[in-house]
Amino acid sequence: MTVKIVEAVTAVLICEGEIYLTHRQPHLTAFPGFMAFPGGKVDKGEAEHLHAHPLLAEQTPRHVHALARELREELDYDLDTALAAGEVLAIDKLGTALSPLFLQTRFDTGFFAIRLRSKPNFTIELGELSGGAWKSTADWLADFERGDLLLAPPTLDVLQDLAERPDATTISRLRDYNEVDGIPEIEPLRGVLQMPVLSNTLPPADRTNCFQIGDQGSPILLIDPSPANRTEFDKLCRHVAGRGISEVFLTHHHPDHCQYANDLARHLGVPIATSADTFERISRRVPTFFDGLTVKTYRDGDVATRWLGHPLRVIAVPGHDEGQLALMPDNRAFCIVGDLIQGVGTVVISPPEGDMAKYFATLEKVIALGPKVIWPSHGTALGGTYYLELTLKHRRAREAQVKTLFEAGRSVDQMLAEMYVGTDPRLMPLARINIEGHLAKLRSEGALQT
Repeated sequence: MTVKIVEAVTAVLICEGEIYLTHRQPHLTAFPGFMAFPGGKVDKGEAEHLHAHPLLAEQTPRHVHALARELREELDYDLDTALAAGEVLAIDKLGTALSPLFLQTRFDTGFFAIRLRSKPNFTIELGELSGGAWKSTADWLADFERGDLLLAPPTLDVLQDLAERPDATTISRLRDYNEVDGIPEIEPLRGVLQMPVLSNTLPPADRTNCFQIGDQGSPILLIDPSPANRTEFDKLCRHVAGRGISEVFLTHHHPDHCQYANDLARHLGVPIATSADTFERISRRVPTFFDGLTVKTYRDGDVATRWLGHPLRVIAVPGHDEGQLALMPDNRAFCIVGDLIQGVGTVVISPPEGDMAKYFATLEKVIALGPKVIWPSHGTALGGTYYLELTLKHRRAREAQVKTLFEAGRSVDQMLAEMYVGTDPRLMPLARINIEGHLAKLRSEGALQT
C-alpha cells in the first residue's frame, strides 16, 4: 500500500483554563466523528508572509497562514484581526506528530497553542464540523475515560500534557506514532486497543485490526489476530505477552481473520471463541485447526466480557459471512462490526457463506441499533453510522443497476464491464461475485422481469 505524507497544522485554542475541541462530521474520510482541535492541511503555495507581529516571530510564516486560513474556514475566526486587537496572548508550537504507517495517508501535523484573552463567538462551518465546545482538560479527559470521546492519539497526548502543565509551550508526548519494529497500537476510545496487524487480506487493504478489550477482573479478549507470516506472528506474541489474555475471539472464518490465531491461542494457553458456524467452516477447511484447543461458541445476545463496566454483547451479523459476529456494549458506545463494512476497500458477498439479502438486513439492523462508533476490521474507527448508511445506499443503487441491466438483456460479463470501469483488475472477480449475489437476491424476491 502506497503511503503519502501530508503536512498539516492544528490550533490548540486555550482561554480561561479551557480548551476548544470540535466535533468532525461523520462523512469525512479523515478522522470521521472524532473530537479534534481545529485545523487541516497546509495547502500547496500557502502564503509565505503575514503581517508583522511579535508573537509570530518564531513561527514558520506558511504554518501561521495555514492556521489563520483554517480558523477562518472552520470557525469564522479572524486570527489576524485578533492579533491586531491584542486578543492573542501567545502562540507557541507545541510539537509535531506523525501519524502511523498503517494509515493510507500519514499526517505530519504541527500543534500550535493559541492562548486567547477572551472566548470568541465561533460560527461552525457545517461542511467539516458538527459542533464544538470549551471545556477544561480535566473535563475532556473525564469524558474520554468514560468512553464518550473518540480521539486521535496526539489529541489525547496534548490534553494529558496540558492537564499536567497548563502553561506548557512544548508537548513531550508528541512524536512519530509509528512502531517500526513492533505492532502498532492505538486507543482512540478508552478501553478499545486497536492493533492493525499485517495480514493476507484483499487489496487495497494489507492489515486486519486485532483488538484487545476487557475490564480488569473480566475476560480479556484478543479479537481477530491474523498475522500474515511467522515474523508478524512472533511480533504479535511479544506484543501481547503478559497482558492476561483470556481468549482469542474470531469474528468469522475468513483466513485474514484467523490465520495463526490457533497457534497464538496455543502459545497463550487460552481458548478460541467464535460462532458455531465459524467453528464448523474452519474445521472443514483445516481439520487440525482446533487440535488441542478449548473452543467456546457464542450466540446472539451472549455477554463476552465487560467494557468500562458495561456488558459487551455478541451480535449476529450474517450476510458477508453466515457465522459473523459483532461486539457492542449495552450502552452502544461502539460496535466492532468485522467485515460488515470496509474502512479500506469493498465488502464481498460470496456464496455459500455470503447472502446479499441477509447482508441488507444486517446493515439495517445495526443502523437501527445506532452505535456511536463503528469499527471495521480494516481501517480506522468511524464516528456514527454514516458509513453503514452509505454502504447500504450504495448496495441498493448497485442492485437497481443490476436489475436494469439484466432486464435489458445484459450478461454478467457485460454488467461487469459497464459497472466497474477503472476497477483494479485484481478485484474484478470479486466484483463479479457481488453482481451474482445481487442477482440471487433479486431472483429469491421474485423481482426480476425476464
